[in-house]
Amino acid sequence: MKLSIITVNLNNKDGLKKTAESIITQSFNDFEWIVIDGGSTDGSKELIEQFSSHMSYWVSEPDKGIYNAMNKGIKVAKGEYLQFLNSGDYLVSENTLKKVFSLGRGEDILFGNNTTPNRPSGVNKSIHTNTIYCSDLIHSSFCHQATFIKKELFDKYGYYDESMKISSDWKFFFETILIHKCSYHYIDINIVFYDPNGISSKNVETRERERRQVLEEHLPDYVIADYFQHLRTNEVMKYPLSQKIFALLYKSVRLFEKIKKYQ
Repeated sequence: MKLSIITVNLNNKDGLKKTAESIITQSFNDFEWIVIDGGSTDGSKELIEQFSSHMSYWVSEPDKGIYNAMNKGIKVAKGEYLQFLNSGDYLVSENTLKKVFSLGRGEDILFGNNTTPNRPSGVNKSIHTNTIYCSDLIHSSFCHQATFIKKELFDKYGYYDESMKISSDWKFFFETILIHKCSYHYIDINIVFYDPNGISSKNVETRERERRQVLEEHLPDYVIADYFQHLRTNEVMKYPLSQKIFALLYKSVRLFEKIKKYQ
């Protein structure tokens, strides 16, 4: 099986319905759909039962957070690649998956474009390049919903860090790309309309604190000091990360990359 789509849901019946309808109408059929519900009480469970014939696995029970729920899905997934399409996120067209997998790519991580329903012709800012540097992953990331990850990466390097509330997928990408040197490929295809009101967009301070933990583990002290001093000076902790913020760090991070190259 080529793909496992994992959908995490908690009390988002309307969003789950949109997600479900985009999945079951796909022209590509070499995939399974896994739904992990956190014990919803808004009618989501009944909706899941309604669509259950299209699912290979589903469960509705309390969990320990979004990454715990995702890890539950990973453990039962049978696909070569995994896609995390949460309730409220939905595929751009019925041919989206067919377009992606007809390309015949085999890299560890495949990633495409994401957009929102109010700007269907525009692509939201995330990484859209086939040359990724440390600096790229500091100030941005992949859109999780528009990414296809080989399941074997989780088996080899570990599942999502459940101690994190927001940034565990970012940590996973940072480590697999930069530390473990996993292969990746950018696909210039619009993959998903994603819900812009997700947990990460509402908890910027938590996101920054968790990212700092990862950076402190992997980057030299002077980069970390510059990074967070600049954030404090410009009072942007409460705002999404900006390309301009990291322009000042560009040289120091690239220097770090050169040092590592020759070590």
